[in-house]
This record gives sequence, C-alpha cells and structure tokens, in this order.
Amino acid sequence: MTDPQERTVPAIRPYVITGGRADTGGPELPWESLVVAAGPGRQGRAGALQPEHRDILEHCQGLISVGEIAAHLGQPLPVVRVLLADLLGWGLIATRPPIRRAEQSDVSMLKRILDGLEQEL
Repeated sequence: MTDPQERTVPAIRPYVITGGRADTGGPELPWESLVVAAGPGRQGRAGALQPEHRDILEHCQGLISVGEIAAHLGQPLPVVRVLLADLLGWGLIATRPPIRRAEQSDVSMLKRILDGLEQEL
C-alpha cells in the first residue's frame, strides 16, 4: 500500500479549492488573456487568501497568461478561472485581453512598395 505521506501531488479536489463554484460570476477569461498582480490592497487581504490565491499572485508579478498560470499550478483551467475571478473582484490582479494577431498584410501593396524602392535606386 502507498503511504499517504509519500504523496507528491496534493490530493485536494478542484471543487474544494473553488468552494464548489464552477462559474466565475462574470465574463470568462480566455486562456490567452494576460494577468498581472495589482499592487494596492494586496497587503490587507494577503492573510485571508487561500494558498492557491497566493500562488497565483506569486506567478503574476509580470504579465502571464491564464493558461500559463494553470500549468504552473497544475490545476484545470476552469478552476484557475474561478480563482482569478476572485482575485479580480478583490482588486488584487488586473487583466488584459489577448493580444490580437496582426492582420495579414496585403502582398500586392508590399510588392508595389518594393518596386517603388527599387526604382529609386
């Protein structure tokens, strides 16, 4: 039999971490949304945070995506979204929408510009 103290992965179920919540109560954050810790107010609530909330804040010292946070925590994306919604509601993090891909350039326009530059030489 396996000794319970030899476990390397926490045996806490996701519904325990989220308090049984599956909904964020607001708009869902896409996995590629960027998150950063917000400075003000963090000290006042830090003692009341769950360990998972504190872990998220540690990873959010610079911009990091929702998907990266889930990977670092080893938690499913829906669980991380609920925890992020908590932190967002408490004003401890700020989010930015995903960076959009640049629109594809018009190749014919680029060709005309190149032709014009070649004629100048």
